Amino acid sequence: MTSYLTEPAAPAAQPPVQREVAVLAARPVGAYVELTLAAPEIADRAQPGQFVAFAVGGPMTAHLLRRSIAIAGVDAGPGAGTVTVVVAPHGPGSTWLAQRRVGDAVDVVGPLGRPFPLPDPGVPALLVGGGYGAAALVGLASLLRARGSRVLAVTGAADAARLCSVAELGEVADVVAVTTDDGSAGRPGRVTVAVAELIGEAGIAYACGPMPMLRAVADAATAAGVPSYVAVEESMACGIGVCMTCVLPVVGEDGLTRFSRSCTEGPVFGGDRVRFADVGALPWDVVGADAMGVVAP
Repeated sequence: MTSYLTEPAAPAAQPPVQREVAVLAARPVGAYVELTLAAPEIADRAQPGQFVAFAVGGPMTAHLLRRSIAIAGVDAGPGAGTVTVVVAPHGPGSTWLAQRRVGDAVDVVGPLGRPFPLPDPGVPALLVGGGYGAAALVGLASLLRARGSRVLAVTGAADAARLCSVAELGEVADVVAVTTDDGSAGRPGRVTVAVAELIGEAGIAYACGPMPMLRAVADAATAAGVPSYVAVEESMACGIGVCMTCVLPVVGEDGLTRFSRSCTEGPVFGGDRVRFADVGALPWDVVGADAMGVVAP
């Protein structure tokens, strides 16, 4: 087995902006809602893997924290300047956002976070999306294809309604494999079956989706000697690195584990740098654990 410690993604090239923008389009996409926003300054700055953070609930809301949503696509061409996101309505904040209609105004900050690092032109890439996480990979697939890479895509979900961006990936990827847990679309089972079949054709792997899926893709890539990058879905209460609620144990270039903020050091991390087994825990060997009274086992 070859093991890689993939380098962290570089910081974004331009700083984020905060703007009140108009909703240009809103349409249901299976179990989700796709919103298109008139946000030219964000579109000009955005790179695949980054996200935006919305104020939710309106001017008199009790929901003080923003909701962070991955950027699904941008159109920065002349006369365009749009940003697209796919919203999964879960709690009150995301449900409010999913209920926005054409002409509504929303307060948004972006682009935030570090984007996906790119391989050398022509390196074949495997992209794996779970649920609405697949939406964040469409722009990456287009960029890789434009740089001469063969793009292999896998998208999976619990059922057909929770699949996302299958058609969009089909327009830019050379291969698209679809899986659902219940077999209602594509082949039955999890994405790991398709990943195992395709990883040998890739020179780099990317993934966005639930944490167990990210771990499985990272493990498969490392076992195959392929570097991987994952966009994590940890809850981001502030989105700008202040509150420390989205920290993960991540191995640094010096081999030491530190708690890294998903919103600023991420959301993209090297797949074999994230200590998935210790997410949500306080490892004894993380930098600073001794000051908190944690002792080695």
